[in-house]
Amino acid sequence: MKKIWLIVSWTLLLYSCKEVSFREPQPAGVAPLTEIPKALCGKYVGLDDKGNDTDTLIVESWGYHFRDAKDNDWLGKGVISDSLVVKFYKNYYFVNFRSGDQWVLRLIQQKPSGSIEFMTIPVSDDAKRKDILKKLSKKFTVKEVQRKDDTFYQINPTRDQLMQLINEGFFTGNELVKVK
Repeated sequence: MKKIWLIVSWTLLLYSCKEVSFREPQPAGVAPLTEIPKALCGKYVGLDDKGNDTDTLIVESWGYHFRDAKDNDWLGKGVISDSLVVKFYKNYYFVNFRSGDQWVLRLIQQKPSGSIEFMTIPVSDDAKRKDILKKLSKKFTVKEVQRKDDTFYQINPTRDQLMQLINEGFFTGNELVKVK
């Protein structure tokens, strides 16, 4: 049961049914990386509610993959391509995933310790979503896009507006500790 919960957790971190999305990889106008820098490469673990290590995120020059507690490499991977675009801007890595005609964003900030903060705009929770969308709609036109069971709330910020969202705390997440 614990394994299933961990798999679901990582899947939701990477992609959930309700997402803030973008028309193009973010930040607009910044060139994508062709490989992940060595400083970000390594193994990262999250901690569960009891302080135990969860699955391992492994970042390599070509992308990422996950390993479970038994070192099985079957939880998923992403390879830098036309559907996974990574950009670096103002000390943040912007990890963009294509879902149909939408781009979903995850933000990574590396800490001096080597650990990373893995962030998103959290709209999967009903209560938080209403508040966040209300705040976003004061700044942008928010276009709701339905795709099967998925709902996207598309915005189109400039680079400066995207950085303002980061600075205002719209992006939140979890710390993953670097272990190698």
